Amino acid sequence: MIERAIHHIEQTARVPSFSSYEERLHPYVRSVFEKIEGCKEIDVEGNNLIFQIGDNPRKPVVALTAHLDKINHYGSIHPETLPVTATDEFIEGAMDDCAGLGIILAIAEVATEKGFPNLQFYFSEMEESKGLKDHPELLKKNGVGYKHGMGARRIAEQCKKLEIVPQQVITLDTTPLFKGEKGIALYSMHWKLNGLNASQSLVEKTAKVREKFLLIDKNIKPDNNTNDYLHYGKVFNTNSRNDVISVALEPAIFPYHQKGERVFVNDIQRTLNVLTLYLEKTD
Repeated sequence: MIERAIHHIEQTARVPSFSSYEERLHPYVRSVFEKIEGCKEIDVEGNNLIFQIGDNPRKPVVALTAHLDKINHYGSIHPETLPVTATDEFIEGAMDDCAGLGIILAIAEVATEKGFPNLQFYFSEMEESKGLKDHPELLKKNGVGYKHGMGARRIAEQCKKLEIVPQQVITLDTTPLFKGEKGIALYSMHWKLNGLNASQSLVEKTAKVREKFLLIDKNIKPDNNTNDYLHYGKVFNTNSRNDVISVALEPAIFPYHQKGERVFVNDIQRTLNVLTLYLEKTD
């Protein structure tokens, strides 16, 4: 599976899917899901994508998420194909969030043969705030009408509207916490950052999920930071009768929000292993 993940990371990293131009990645993502038997695409507003694999009523629903947009480090004139370098040790290029995309696409390809729970896949627009804040002129309409995190919120709102809300959401992104060293982080307390008045039951259920991940890999670093997992956690748990767990599992990236971002192949492999084992144990 690591070979497929690296392939997807490389292919998606080459696409200049900068914030507000996420549709440039849609053909590639759709080409992966079109080959998966029983996969269903669900319509959603904006430059977002939702797919579903599995409809077994006896199994829970787990959503895996990644964001499609990249920060534009090139300005108004950019390469048609962005540079990517892959070695046995690292992958270099626009890794935020192609590392997460590649991991999720590799998981999707084996979902029907692995005995996983029912899976939803969320691919969101406008996760990044840097471009919108620093260079709105590089976005469509000069950034007018665009908001940080709008994709994740649109996806969650659509799932609530269609009554297809998952029990858990696991966001795959990249973390700057390790400052050039290898590592995987787990963010799991979104309510401390997104203003949600979390119920005690949500806190307790999330703690159990955190412990399950740490039992699989004790070297995962529990921490917290901002990304789409905050929006999924807040929207799904606002005016809801059921707790929806939202966590983020993130391999290290360095440098961060710059050209030439690197992720370690070993971290991608570890993240794949952890996520696969976790899904196999979720019933």
